[in-house]
Amino acid sequence: MKTANNLCADIGYLSINHTGEQLCGDHVEIVEPEDGDSTIVVLADGLGSGVKANILSTLTANMLSTMMLNRLPIDECIETVASTLPMCRERKLAYSTFTLACFTDSTVRLVQYDNPDAVLLRNGKNYAYDTGIHFIGEKKICESTISLMENDMLVLMTDGITNAGIGKLSPGGWKREEVIEFLERWYTPDISPQNLAARLVEAGNVLCMDSNDDDMTALVFKVRPRRAIN
Repeated sequence: MKTANNLCADIGYLSINHTGEQLCGDHVEIVEPEDGDSTIVVLADGLGSGVKANILSTLTANMLSTMMLNRLPIDECIETVASTLPMCRERKLAYSTFTLACFTDSTVRLVQYDNPDAVLLRNGKNYAYDTGIHFIGEKKICESTISLMENDMLVLMTDGITNAGIGKLSPGGWKREEVIEFLERWYTPDISPQNLAARLVEAGNVLCMDSNDDDMTALVFKVRPRRAIN
């Protein structure tokens, strides 16, 4: 993934299915326009698990990435998807949640809808980025624009991570501050985004005693200097 100032970003992610399901209810979509000046990443989480959740998350991620790829205004893309996705009347939950990350130069525009808040590690420590909130109908949309620096790591996740261990080794789930502490503990300047994503998902699975009640996905971006290969 290209950025400015001789920097680029590596991407790594890992998903594991709800125990007993053949299909994952989380979906990752990564696309780049032909001009190569940006990268669009969508992490979507369908309600429930299995086939239905897989269809919902795939549809959401494909809709968002396709509209962004066609250079529709980001607000219009979000409004279209948010208004298209119904709410579950019984559980009062969206049928699919999502996190959209649009990278241009060394800046990322982050749009989050009901997924756990993304974590930004800067110099190995949690960095509190600014977030604006607005509503589309009943849907709360959180938006941030972040200027990235070398070795920054941006961690996206679905609620299978933050709910890990409920009723088992972590009765109240894996709280955000505990997830941040875990990420800070494992961070090193040399760790790859794939390695950190795998460690996060594996730790969530341990809290579930290897019998997870939801799909889990962690997606990590790492900003690094561009290296020429001859």
